[in-house]
Amino acid sequence: MSSTRTVDELVELSVRAGKALEGKPAEEIIAWAVETFGGRFAVTSSMADAVVAHLASRVAPGIDVVFLDTGLHFAETLRVRDTVARTIPVTIRSVRPELTLAEQDAEYGPRLYARDPDQCCSLRKVQPLEKVLAEYDAWAAGLRRDESPTRAKTPVVHFEYARNKVKVNPIAAWTQDEVDAYIERYDIPVNQLLSNGYGSVGCWPCTRRTAAGEDPRAGRWAMFDKTECGLHSSGSLLGETPEVQSVA
Repeated sequence: MSSTRTVDELVELSVRAGKALEGKPAEEIIAWAVETFGGRFAVTSSMADAVVAHLASRVAPGIDVVFLDTGLHFAETLRVRDTVARTIPVTIRSVRPELTLAEQDAEYGPRLYARDPDQCCSLRKVQPLEKVLAEYDAWAAGLRRDESPTRAKTPVVHFEYARNKVKVNPIAAWTQDEVDAYIERYDIPVNQLLSNGYGSVGCWPCTRRTAAGEDPRAGRWAMFDKTECGLHSSGSLLGETPEVQSVA
């Protein structure tokens, strides 16, 4: 099903909503997206936790939750995905890359993640996301301003010119304490690695533990000058600084 709204209309919606919803509860932000876009709105999740998926399920039971199954996830991450599918009223869409790992090795050489992590992320995360987002006008992610300096100006709603999509960040203004309180209140599934020294969880070859007081994302692509996979940094956006212009 194609969109019935023009790019100009989506931009106008984003501008109005970004201003009107700043400071509003996460549920209200999600409710706006559901009311505005209906089935052409989806949530994405890296399965570090299921906070945004759970929030969305309270507003719109059965909502699509997109998970990028790179083939390189920790077992703990897949366990969260499976738990969410069993226990939260959402529709999990596990999206896989076009190439299997064996096919990628054959075409690009083995251990691409160790030689060119940007290309590996593009093949196994960014391109699959672009393909699945063709079915939606708007999508939500769990980005928070307190996660890293590159995300400090994340808007609650903005327009992605690179994708011609509206992006919703319902918990952008939440602190870690607020996330923890929500997890405790609703018994939200959480990736066990986060209590085992990992500040942020991605694919296993490119994720390490972080030291106390270290930037939580310092353990991502630690051997490279890279802190984002490209899902949230792919082109000029309305209302964002270049650093955060765009499921890591």
